[in-house]
Amino acid sequence: MSTLADAVSSTSTGEAVQFWILAVVAVAGALGTVAIRKAVHSALCLAGTMIVLAVFYLANGAYFLGIVQIVVYTGAIMMLFLFVVMLVGVTAADSLKETIKGQRVLAGLCVLGFGILLAAGIANASLHRFNGLGQANSGGNVQGLAALIFTKYVFAFELTGALLITAAVGAMVLTHRERTERAATQRERSEARVRTGTQVPPLPAPGVYARHNAVDVPGLLPDGTASELTVSPTLRDRGQIRDVSGEALAELAALEQRAQERLESGRGEESAHGQGAAK
Repeated sequence: MSTLADAVSSTSTGEAVQFWILAVVAVAGALGTVAIRKAVHSALCLAGTMIVLAVFYLANGAYFLGIVQIVVYTGAIMMLFLFVVMLVGVTAADSLKETIKGQRVLAGLCVLGFGILLAAGIANASLHRFNGLGQANSGGNVQGLAALIFTKYVFAFELTGALLITAAVGAMVLTHRERTERAATQRERSEARVRTGTQVPPLPAPGVYARHNAVDVPGLLPDGTASELTVSPTLRDRGQIRDVSGEALAELAALEQRAQERLESGRGEESAHGQGAAK
């Protein structure tokens, strides 16, 4: 019996190799999440770390947790964060601005406390013999997980749910802005544009027809120059505009040169025919 227990609780060579390779990837992604300045790259590093955690769950027989980790956290929540960051346009300057005094000290204390709890949990797990996966999942992985959540860890589960709800409500409160004045109607906005002499008709579409249709490519005027009204002011301020006016002007000059050559060749042929008819 002891030999069977040792075999169940021991780690094979393949599992050890898998763990150390993926552990390095997970730690690198976690460090990149807090070290990279660009928010989009940081979110991608966090998504990679979550995928590695899902692989760990699947390798240890927790199939339900692994699928939930991929579908819910990586596929839904993390991608939602990534899309919000891409749409809002968070920059490195925004992330470095500290709005609450003392939050770095509190964050350091939280990290220290979490590190102590993590070290204590790992030490407790390494000093005691764990049950085999067959015994833990005897009634099924979902049933075993539900029995632990709603019996032994029910209070921790409820506190975690309350914490997530509080965080969601706090995020909505921080992003909500009370309107201090009456919103202008569409007619009032139209009259204001006419009085100020700004762009009354709709702005021209971005991109160059038959060449580009991207929002970061300005439209070209008939003379080949770029029109700044066709792109968003936000993209102009960020310097994220691809100027193709030089290429367009070069193509326009080449087209005019070919047209001039064809016109001259046509005139030469007409004069040759005229001389032949005169003879």
